[in-house]
Amino acid sequence: MLISKLAMAFPLAIFLFMTVFVSPAISRNIPPTPSIKSWCAQTPYPQPCEYFLSQNPKYGYNYPIKGKSDFLKMSLNLALERAVHAQENTNNLGSKCRNEREKAAWEDCLELYESTIVKINKTVDPYTTKCSEVDAQTWLSTALTNLETCKQGFIELGVADHLVPLMSNNVSCLISNTLSLNKVGYNEPSYKEGFPTWVTPGDRKLLQSSSPTPNAVVAQDGSGNFKTVAAAVAAAATRSGNGRYVIHVKAGTYKENVEIGTKLKNIMLVGDGIGKTIITGSSSVGGGTTTFKSATVAVVGDGFIARGITFRNTAGPQNHQAVALRSGSDLSVFYQCSFEGYQDTLYVHSQRQFYSECDVYGTVDYIFGNAAVVFQNCNLYSRNPPNKTNTITAQGRTDPNQNTGISIHNSRVTAASDLKPVQSSVKTYLGRPWQQYSRTVFMKTFLDGLIDPAGWLPWSGNFALDTLYYGEYANTGPGSSTANRVNWKGYHVITSATEASKFTVGNFIAGNSWLPATNVPFTSGL
Repeated sequence: MLISKLAMAFPLAIFLFMTVFVSPAISRNIPPTPSIKSWCAQTPYPQPCEYFLSQNPKYGYNYPIKGKSDFLKMSLNLALERAVHAQENTNNLGSKCRNEREKAAWEDCLELYESTIVKINKTVDPYTTKCSEVDAQTWLSTALTNLETCKQGFIELGVADHLVPLMSNNVSCLISNTLSLNKVGYNEPSYKEGFPTWVTPGDRKLLQSSSPTPNAVVAQDGSGNFKTVAAAVAAAATRSGNGRYVIHVKAGTYKENVEIGTKLKNIMLVGDGIGKTIITGSSSVGGGTTTFKSATVAVVGDGFIARGITFRNTAGPQNHQAVALRSGSDLSVFYQCSFEGYQDTLYVHSQRQFYSECDVYGTVDYIFGNAAVVFQNCNLYSRNPPNKTNTITAQGRTDPNQNTGISIHNSRVTAASDLKPVQSSVKTYLGRPWQQYSRTVFMKTFLDGLIDPAGWLPWSGNFALDTLYYGEYANTGPGSSTANRVNWKGYHVITSATEASKFTVGNFIAGNSWLPATNVPFTSGL
């Protein structure tokens, strides 16, 4: 039986983990002040807001709320405080793991809670981190996605009955409240010499070079500094500072799993081209790992760039979710890369990401996650699936205020070589709603005849059909006709350039403020 993401959206698990209000064992029972009650009433989850603010001596009667900014700051601090409390509780649950699958999911949660605390912390003091309102929305969206991913690991491994109820807390609700309060538009940053001011002069010079001088070389024949990519990444962790660190990975097939952690910022992997430099692994949910940990290459450190590399997962369709690359790296760029797998090939987990001139191969949900991501001038190749159904995207937005979604622009959707001979017997769809506010747009993209006339596939019954946002704008090709598309409330045939422009590089991922520094070609508007 195919393990789908349907279980990940299972209502009981959401009830247990996210929205249930669980009061901690606090002896104080002080009613909320009228001010707190009034402000909390403006949030999606007023009950935990009222309870925790009134019970905490740092707030309540001792903390005047003069306006929205005061309340937002208070709410951010509260979310951070409760996230730290939840992390401590999660750490203490390790001894309660009954088997390897529970332990695998629990270990994901340790990493994800740590990341959540880092992301919220960056928004608490905007002066220290130079955090704009858009940055804050991105990082809070990521914090919420992390908690959802923690929960999913238990569900997909079939072990949600034991630890998940013990991890019930209100952190997701409190983060959703901050997302609602912070909801703002995008303000263009300042520039210097064609680059945003946060790019250093040294980085500008380095990134404008077509062949950046490497700090380290990886080669299997021993002609470089390292024989494995992981060894080069480990060495990068010992460098001083966070300047751009370039690792040249020479042609060859590297059978290894690589993790580029939170503290490893501004790493650049440069290969010798698609199909020449290949990093490959075979971890999968079928093999006992979570989707999150199945990635051949996982990137979390901000500012990551990859060029000229094939990322591959060879677990095969029989092993279900098997990720070739997972990115949770903010302002990450992938240029002239290939991602090869079957189910869940490319995990665009979180943060702001850009893919240019890349190839993605897969079958079920082969581009999925909850990043704010744009694909430009890419090739999406659907392969021959074992169950005769392909879904290209499964976008995972769980909150209407998350600034996330998948935008596919000026690209091509065609059949891979193994699908072409049997294309007529396989149904291929543009996407399906993994989560309630799933958001995906195809714009000015060539859709070949493999696309089913309905275009989009339901997840389960009427789930998310009214709350999703799926759009198509000015696409071409035999599969682009919208005449027989689904008639869901959340589906849109976009005819307005103004509406379509919301999902461009310039607007959706604020690309004008950071992409020029990468020297990767991009189109800002339509």
